[in-house]
Amino acid sequence: MSPYALSMLMSSLAVGTIVTLSSHHWFLAWMGLEINTLAIIPLMTKMHHPRATESATKYFLTQATASALILFSTTINAWMTGEWTIMNMTNPTPTVILTLALAIKLGIAPFHLWLPDVLQGLNMLTCLILSTWQKLAPMALMMLTSHQLNTNLLIAMALMSTIIGGWGGLNQTQMRKIMAYSSIAHLGWMILVISFAPSLALLNLLIYLVLTSSMFLMLMTLNSTNTNKLSISWLKTPTLAASMMVTLMALGGLPPTSGFLPKWLILQEMTKQHLGALSALMAMSALLSLFFYIRLSYTISMTSPPNISNSSLTWRKKKNLTYVIPILITMSATMMPITPTLLLLN
Repeated sequence: MSPYALSMLMSSLAVGTIVTLSSHHWFLAWMGLEINTLAIIPLMTKMHHPRATESATKYFLTQATASALILFSTTINAWMTGEWTIMNMTNPTPTVILTLALAIKLGIAPFHLWLPDVLQGLNMLTCLILSTWQKLAPMALMMLTSHQLNTNLLIAMALMSTIIGGWGGLNQTQMRKIMAYSSIAHLGWMILVISFAPSLALLNLLIYLVLTSSMFLMLMTLNSTNTNKLSISWLKTPTLAASMMVTLMALGGLPPTSGFLPKWLILQEMTKQHLGALSALMAMSALLSLFFYIRLSYTISMTSPPNISNSSLTWRKKKNLTYVIPILITMSATMMPITPTLLLLN
């Protein structure tokens, strides 16, 4: 792809998200979402492969349906209230339609089926953009309207997302599908707490962005798209493979990594809301995700491919590591000490 076309598309992605984040009018927010969708589709199809075309088609149809539902719900709300303001969603019917539309946009269960298939047909860089940057605008709209959304509907979708996100990743060998199910599970934790404490949902989103970005950048550096290729990463770059194990443990939510911080605070908030049974179900569903993260760590560290060479050392291609990866890995592992500060702010 031409650098000029790539720069224009990336600029359009940034503009679409910024327009949605800074808007108070529903029509302007909808325009930002449409700019976002139309900007990423050429990035999806730049590989000129049938799988990439299939992924772009599925993504376009899904996002177009969600955008139509958003416009439909906001039009009904404007007809009932006489206002297009984002913060004024008082009627239950457009609010439920809006919740479902944003769930389709984000890939939250039971509207998650498009996400693993779409990610599987794309390259790692586009998967990174789709899993991180494309979540910002719909999640911002959900946070802005969080005090008016149907709490029972959000809790049901959150529990379903964490269970399906953990269950679906158990039998996968493709890293892109594993990361897709990981995204579904993390989004479940975010929407669980969004109507009770939006600040905790924002914290979970930020930590999810750090962990997912570091994971995709490491997979891009190691050129690992499945578990078989991941098993030889220890021979190529041992330091990066060890760092990937830490990031996987953070994605699973094990202490003392950064991934444990939002799960701990969310379960604490749920307990304060007298939702003990729901907290126990969420904690047990997190074990499903933790299992396949531990399985990936085992694949990286404890397995070695058959070696037909007599040499004890392997050829290692020099990797041009950027400074972004060490920063993200450090943030993935060392954000637990800021917990007292966050509790004071909350």
